[in-house]
Amino acid sequence: MEQAKPRQAVALIVGVTGMVGVAITEALKQPTTLGGPWTVYGVSRRSLPTWFPSSLLDKHIMLDTLNQQQTHEIMAPLSSQITHVFWVAIQFRESEQVCISLNSTMLSNVLNALTSSPNSKLIHVTLQTGIKQYVGPFLDPTLSTQIIPHESPFIEDYPRLPLPNFYHDLEDILASYSKSLPYSIHRPSIIIGASTRSYFNIPLTLAVYALVCKHQNYPFRYVGNKYSWEHFWDVSDARVIAEQHIWASVTDKAKNEAFNCTNGDVFTWKMIWKVLCDVFGVEFVAFDENEKFDVVEFMKDKGEVWDRIVEENGLYKTKMEEITCFGALASLLNFEIQVVCSMNKSREFGFHGYANTLKSIPEWVHRLRQMKILP
Repeated sequence: MEQAKPRQAVALIVGVTGMVGVAITEALKQPTTLGGPWTVYGVSRRSLPTWFPSSLLDKHIMLDTLNQQQTHEIMAPLSSQITHVFWVAIQFRESEQVCISLNSTMLSNVLNALTSSPNSKLIHVTLQTGIKQYVGPFLDPTLSTQIIPHESPFIEDYPRLPLPNFYHDLEDILASYSKSLPYSIHRPSIIIGASTRSYFNIPLTLAVYALVCKHQNYPFRYVGNKYSWEHFWDVSDARVIAEQHIWASVTDKAKNEAFNCTNGDVFTWKMIWKVLCDVFGVEFVAFDENEKFDVVEFMKDKGEVWDRIVEENGLYKTKMEEITCFGALASLLNFEIQVVCSMNKSREFGFHGYANTLKSIPEWVHRLRQMKILP
């Protein structure tokens, strides 16, 4: 008797040029990856940058998912092929209500197009959100003053904070499909990876700041408060996040569940600052709480310095304003809470991915140098 042919896994990565999009693309093409072999389609709003590993994509789709008609015309014909959606896309504005509108529209447009046909092959959607689930809309100037964050370590079944948050809306969209379409939710902390096309690109923000200080002989001062300098935090390596997305997408037990996704270790920002000094060759400056320092103000006129660094080193052309997020960095590192997520649920469900944060930072800087994004 002839054995039934296994279903070909076809991934659609929405937000493929971001830090996690790149990591998922690379992970899916590894020969030992769960659920493989995978055919990989990637969606981005712009053409692929020269640093992107485009040979790993079976198809690149340039698409503005806010455009319902265009999304339907392009995605609906693929509904008989795509089995898994990896949602790592984001549109950000300061207003949380605008974020809700934009991000809900994008997700709804894609899911409606892929599920509208009776021949739809879609069997799982992974949705990436983050720690704003636990700390609230801290970048919305109107709402940020009303936030009372959860206590850390953050756990997945904490109730939602009673403020607008586009993560809630995206989760609710997925839950509305859950009887016919399983999903999983992934909540990383600060993401460490390699891309020029990520919102909240903390790695490049720190790198640009360090390199400008080095170029101009400024001290590399800490940009946060004493609390974050001395207390525990965690971050999320893009490779670990990619591994968790893929694991959840092919694991029955993980269906319709939310998972924190961090490296599994903790650090103080004092420890990170020493690593950054070593990797960028700048002098370590101890935090001085008596010295007030505003990194947003300091960096606002440094775009031309970054242009010179790019030109002098023959780097991939970037604009400082497009690859950094000094406002978000300053907000995060002035928190008065320990930003630590519990990974117990992930481990109990069978996911054991991890990374050594203090080792992974130099690895990602090396990767950014190979990509000619950093000197």
